[in-house]
Amino acid sequence: MKQPVHTPYDGSARLFTIGLGPLDPVRWIEPDGEIERYLREKDRLIADHRDAVFVEESGTREAQREVLDLLAAHLVEHHENRYSRTGSAIAFGNRTVALEADDAPLVTAGALVQEDLVLMRRDDSGWRLVAGYVAFPSSWTLTEKFGRRMEDIHAPVPDFGEGTRNALLINRMFDNLKVEQPVFRFNWSINPDADLHYPASKAHGALPEGHVLSLDTTFARVERQTLRKLPVSGDILFTIRIYTDPLAAVRTLPDAAKVAAVFAEQLEALTLPQAAYKGLAEKRAALVAELRAVAAG
Repeated sequence: MKQPVHTPYDGSARLFTIGLGPLDPVRWIEPDGEIERYLREKDRLIADHRDAVFVEESGTREAQREVLDLLAAHLVEHHENRYSRTGSAIAFGNRTVALEADDAPLVTAGALVQEDLVLMRRDDSGWRLVAGYVAFPSSWTLTEKFGRRMEDIHAPVPDFGEGTRNALLINRMFDNLKVEQPVFRFNWSINPDADLHYPASKAHGALPEGHVLSLDTTFARVERQTLRKLPVSGDILFTIRIYTDPLAAVRTLPDAAKVAAVFAEQLEALTLPQAAYKGLAEKRAALVAELRAVAAG
């Protein structure tokens, strides 16, 4: 079994905390051997469900182009073993993406990477989602978040809505973000399968009636999120990279006992509203017991 790339449930990223850290710009984007699987799914979604996975306000095309140019330069410079540029096109694998394609620049940018891309812009009301190409949402819907302020986007999340300390901190962090210092954070949830496209219609927490929550039947869905202030527009680009791993992979980790113990502790520490938001209120006890068994060796 392939080991997970990221294991934030080991305590390095606590749920329902902001947890931002400085990001080395060289490590901004994480392409890997699964890129073709991700991009095939993006191809399908943008062709068949474009209005669900791409949104844009008028007046954002220049910032979208800034994203595309920044991303293209980064990939060729820092992932030269995978990406090469000839003229106005980038080649990688069996694909060639024309950077001057007759499409929204954010869609073209999304065709280069496994990450989802969201543009946030500040106006008198606060930071708003003004454009996005999100093929792989985690139990939310892009169209419902479009145009909304950060506080409204986070309203369903316990302790992150309007007037909360976390909402104030997030706005302050956005206001103070420096072009030269991007940041990152992790979020994670527990799902019954490894599907990449997980809109709100699949339900929060994604544990349907009858699903047996166990290490062998359930997946960790990890979101690696980055925030980067754009130097020209001043907008903030939010990237989301999804990783899906069988929870059984915890057993294969070099420090499996320690990770399992911390994982169990995190699940037990969730308040009832937090557990309900993650879809775990009624089923976490069984998973905690399995993790405790792994921890005990």
